[in-house]
Amino acid sequence: MTLKIRITREFSFEMAHVLWNYDGPCRNVHGHSYRLFVTVSGIPVNDPDNPKNGMVMDFGDLKKIVMTEIISKFDHAVVVSDGYNEDKVRMFKELFGNVVAVRYQPTCENLVSDFAARLGRLLPPATWLHSLKLYETATSSAEWHASDNE
Repeated sequence: MTLKIRITREFSFEMAHVLWNYDGPCRNVHGHSYRLFVTVSGIPVNDPDNPKNGMVMDFGDLKKIVMTEIISKFDHAVVVSDGYNEDKVRMFKELFGNVVAVRYQPTCENLVSDFAARLGRLLPPATWLHSLKLYETATSSAEWHASDNE
């Protein structure tokens, strides 16, 4: 019997954002200590000659993908919507340096959706992105599940 298994790796990063046209305090630039849980599923390799025998995916390989696609881009960045006018985005870049302009409102919900799209296309064959959970604060998070998005 072949069993599908899920593996999860946790990542942490610091990021600031500002919510354009928002009617609360998050319209101001502010930062969070984010925690991202990445869960992939697959069937463990069943080949004694394969160095990855018994693994769905090497945790180190998963780390490389997440570090390259998410952490290296978003850690210690200020994320803003490109919905701001060009002058405002330029001002953010002058003030903060590392600014990432995204095509969406950078809420926790939209960030986790973006991260899912970035990671899902880079996983090895026979491995699938199962879910992501992004904590914006210790008590607030957003989740993305493949089963909800088929």
